[in-house]
Amino acid sequence: MDRTVVASIGGRPVVLLDTITAIVPADAGAIVVSGSHGGRSAGEYAARVAVALCCFNDAGVGKDAAGIAALAMLDARATAAVACSHASARIGDARDTWEHGVIAHLNRAAARAGFRAGEPLQAAVTRVFGR
Repeated sequence: MDRTVVASIGGRPVVLLDTITAIVPADAGAIVVSGSHGGRSAGEYAARVAVALCCFNDAGVGKDAAGIAALAMLDARATAAVACSHASARIGDARDTWEHGVIAHLNRAAARAGFRAGEPLQAAVTRVFGR
């Protein structure tokens, strides 16, 4: 799958990308759910487009929190970002992340927006952006 728009919440498209490398400038302002790990290389791709929210897989977090490094990178740009637990969603599968992902990690921008760890991703997105 290259990209699928599965919903519109609060006027923002929810774009599923199995890999964050498929993000394009037209995704600006969207809610992007990727199946990618949240590492530094993924953060570099995500930082190229100003999205409303970017979601990753925590990939088990890893050594020195390498699996969620993108969250801090995007926080530096005031972009909300979360990472779902690898135990709740398959890595590389954006649809599974959207349907089953549970937020395990979030950056300050996401916390300010109202996201919380432990909440199912889809419910959190609907709550935060559906206001």
